[in-house]
Amino acid sequence: MFRSLDHQSDPTPNKKSRLQWLRSRLSTPGIIFLLLPIIGFLIAIGFSNDSSVVKLELGTIYLYVPTIILVILTQIIMKLSPQPTPWSRGLIVTILIGLTLRYLHWRSLSSLNLSNPIDGVFSVGLFLMELLVIFSSLLQLYLMYHLKDRKREADFYSTQVINHEYSPSVDILIPTYNESIFILKRTIIGCTLLNYKNKRIYVLDDTNREEVKQLAKELGCYYISRSNNIHAKAGNLNNALKQTNGELIVVFDADFIPTTNFLERTIGFFQNPKIALLQTPQTFYNADPVSRNLGLDHILNTEEEVFYRQIQLMKDGVGSVLCAGTSFVVRRSYLEEVGGFVTESISEDYFTGIRLSSQGYEVIYLSEKLSAGLAAESISSHISQRLRWGRGTLQAFFIKENPLTIPNLNIRQRLAHLEGLLNWFNVIPRCIFLILPFIYSLFNIIFIKITYDDFIYIFLPYYLTQVIVFHWLSDKTRSLIFSDVYTLIGCFPIAYNTIQVMLKPFNSQFRVTPKGISRKNYTYNFKIAWPLMLFFIFNLISLMVSLLNSSKTIMGINFTGYWSSYNLLIIGVALLAFLDKPKPSLYDSFTIKRKVKIIEGNQVIFGKTLDISEEGATILVYSQNYIGSDIILQLGSLKIDSYIIENRYNNHQYQIKIKFNNLTLEQHKEIIHLLYSHPHRWKSRELKLSPGELVSLKLAFIVLLQFLLMVLIPKRRKETTVINN
Repeated sequence: MFRSLDHQSDPTPNKKSRLQWLRSRLSTPGIIFLLLPIIGFLIAIGFSNDSSVVKLELGTIYLYVPTIILVILTQIIMKLSPQPTPWSRGLIVTILIGLTLRYLHWRSLSSLNLSNPIDGVFSVGLFLMELLVIFSSLLQLYLMYHLKDRKREADFYSTQVINHEYSPSVDILIPTYNESIFILKRTIIGCTLLNYKNKRIYVLDDTNREEVKQLAKELGCYYISRSNNIHAKAGNLNNALKQTNGELIVVFDADFIPTTNFLERTIGFFQNPKIALLQTPQTFYNADPVSRNLGLDHILNTEEEVFYRQIQLMKDGVGSVLCAGTSFVVRRSYLEEVGGFVTESISEDYFTGIRLSSQGYEVIYLSEKLSAGLAAESISSHISQRLRWGRGTLQAFFIKENPLTIPNLNIRQRLAHLEGLLNWFNVIPRCIFLILPFIYSLFNIIFIKITYDDFIYIFLPYYLTQVIVFHWLSDKTRSLIFSDVYTLIGCFPIAYNTIQVMLKPFNSQFRVTPKGISRKNYTYNFKIAWPLMLFFIFNLISLMVSLLNSSKTIMGINFTGYWSSYNLLIIGVALLAFLDKPKPSLYDSFTIKRKVKIIEGNQVIFGKTLDISEEGATILVYSQNYIGSDIILQLGSLKIDSYIIENRYNNHQYQIKIKFNNLTLEQHKEIIHLLYSHPHRWKSRELKLSPGELVSLKLAFIVLLQFLLMVLIPKRRKETTVINN
């Protein structure tokens, strides 16, 4: 059906033979560098204290064969296919599943230490924790066989919308509770700029604010409020359903701004009568607080980026897409048929999607960035947001929309939802793993029976292969090291929240994530950082004991020391993320380079913008002439009254920083279109590739060094405030 839409590549792009092409792919130093861990391990063996254990004999050299073969094989696959494709992903996933099952067989039958009751309890307990993580990992690997990308379908359907062959009535709902007016205004403006005529925009105000009502009127939108806040966001949306009548409903959170082609790319899918809901990715126009606080916002992707670039595609492949509560389209008739948005949980979006799926309708995912929102602006808000998501998701076990028991879902859909539910439990083992080196070092409790042969033949190929392929398999969105950092930052609050939800699932009210904030100083969030500080001390003690006590070795190798060192590195990096950096402005600036004219009286000076925000811009000026404070900035056909707030020389270049003077509504619309709304505005972010494991390790050391400098330099300490968030 879509064959004609493909861009067929030339089968003979050059005169190279297939053999030459293959040789060029494999002639990179990647294989050599990834063989270094094996060489390093052999060197470590050579310096081991127990030479009798690690002596290599000709008869045991075969133990290294699986590791060497798998390293070379995975490298060949990744070089032939730099980006995961169905065949390459399928091969890698099959290898990982085989290694995981092999490791699980060994762990269950040969590695449990039942020599005494205490060791036995800890050994079995650790195995059960591992079993939870491994089972969740196997589910995710299984789902990777089923990725579905609908971009070609969107190309086909969008032409019929653009050509007005399909133009259903659309109601755009913007629920708001206590968001700042300037945030809400840019979202409404973005919705008014959508390239689609048959639409109505409704602002759903759950706080009955007069200024919101006036804003809706000013921007030509409808205003809906209610006398109570029953069922929070779900209740607000259901109240609007009764007062609107569009065939399709689009929902944007108050901080999410659509690109102008959002409706053109999405509503065409609803020509298929089976489709009930279409979800698009959540992307953010500001850096998440973790990467920002670490100073790596230009390098690291957000957790949401990983979820929407890969996991939602997996879920779409088996019909279990997660509705994310914003930037989605739903068919009104089907939504009304199932009773509207689910009100029994604070995750009304997730369970509404499940309810629609249980009726045989399709909930699908389009992996195109057609909107952008405001990420949490402090580490405490970042964690609070995830606690709310976790609570809402885990309420599945206590309501009738439980995806594991609700009628009419198939086994693959249930497995996909189970994988999502188990993710919230996986943080509990991660917390426990942090303290194991300490327990072994101080109490000599042996959790695992492992021989030298077991380590080389079973553990090494299992672990090393995962490290090698993680970055590639995640489509280069995240490295294993920084994935672990993100996990550690929230693991203790989330673990506590998970246990609390299972005991008291409905013991919390819906709270909106605070957004639109500024702060002048560094702020350290001690109240949520102290558990990691405690475990940092535990691992430091463990490292010292393992270094001072030569008997604390396994097979003559100081595994406890290595494990503790890794924990100290990752915990140290995570602790730095709890230091919120200053955020002096409410508005985010974007690196947008445009030629401009600076008009002052009769003088016209040319320049180029370096960054632009809703309140002003930084401009590189192509002149050394004096410029007065009051100017007119001409950006294309747009002319804005402005004034200079800063003059500076940077690398022998003259730069000015300006602020806009009272933007008119039309000027504000132009700025919103430039910053947030023009088509493909966020497409470039899809090209943001995270560093591999070796570079990530280097970055982790650099970040930890910055943390130590923060502690040691008095001037930096004075700028830091400790608060109890």
